[in-house]
Amino acid sequence: MDFEQVFGKPPETQATAPGRVNLLGEHTDYNDGFVLPTAIPQSTMVQLGLSRDSQHHFYSENLNEQVSIADINHTPSGFANYIFGCIEVLQKAGHTIPSLCVYVKSSVPMGSGLSSSAALEVATLRALRQLLNLPIDDVEIAQFAQQAEIQYAGVQCGIMDQMASSLADTEHILFLDTRTLERRVMPLPENAEILVIDSGVPRTLATSGYNQRRAECEEAARSLGVKALRDITDVEVTEKLPEPLRRRARHVVTEDNRVLEVLQGVTSERFGELMNASHASLRDDYEVSVPALDTLVELLQKTPGVYGARLTGAGFGGASVALVAAGEARSIATHVLEQYKQAGYTGQILVPFLELSDAA
Repeated sequence: MDFEQVFGKPPETQATAPGRVNLLGEHTDYNDGFVLPTAIPQSTMVQLGLSRDSQHHFYSENLNEQVSIADINHTPSGFANYIFGCIEVLQKAGHTIPSLCVYVKSSVPMGSGLSSSAALEVATLRALRQLLNLPIDDVEIAQFAQQAEIQYAGVQCGIMDQMASSLADTEHILFLDTRTLERRVMPLPENAEILVIDSGVPRTLATSGYNQRRAECEEAARSLGVKALRDITDVEVTEKLPEPLRRRARHVVTEDNRVLEVLQGVTSERFGELMNASHASLRDDYEVSVPALDTLVELLQKTPGVYGARLTGAGFGGASVALVAAGEARSIATHVLEQYKQAGYTGQILVPFLELSDAA
């Protein structure tokens, strides 16, 4: 199926946006902290055209699902709520949005922690900017996308995913201060490349413990008398908190410090050590890992040619990310996936991009 087959006419414009993988800085963005994401090769395409009636019509090629919305007070479910949310936040900001036909096609894996939702939001907003000549820049697109996810998808997310999808590329790391939106483009560590392997455990943030973790961090910040945990730099300060707030805050403070260390310049070996420490913190202090992810990360960490590995995305399933020796990603992935299968799990190489049949 294509846009014309679904809607009976060709699209008037289209836009794409990539997924992202986060190397360091997990669960810090909604604490006004620091993050280090990069874009991945997989992306989402959104095609737009004007509707022939007063309804919005959304179609997902991946799901083979069409949703039509006649009542603007009705919020749809599933993939459509992300698109609807983008339209609504633009309208609330004073932009007039006509009835639309929207066609979505994506290669960003869903449920793997690689920001398929942010890619959909940013691609939708980019296409709307082109179609309607909207005076919004790439940062504003990220901000509107974040609002859409919070208000219409029910995820109290920070802005990292949307900023990465809107501003990052696959050749560099994007350092982002999520409070000030100060950002810096950095090269990948020397003689290294990125490997992403899906754990095979899907997760959906809206039904995970994600929102609970955010609430715990906000409670910890209030208890410490600061606006956000980003304002705590000495991890010893967190010791006065009760459990589990102490461990939640300890993760955020140490994670911010890991990102800031990278910002000063580190070797690939040291970057890997920081990734390993990040995973241990996410597993033990933040409690967002699962056995499959722990197994996958441990297999990666002990494999020659791997500098370091950790879960990526919010956890509760999804993918692992590893920093590995340049040119070794595919051979390392094949070796690790064989061991992972022997442990009773099934995974898939996501970056470098391979078709599922190639990863078998």
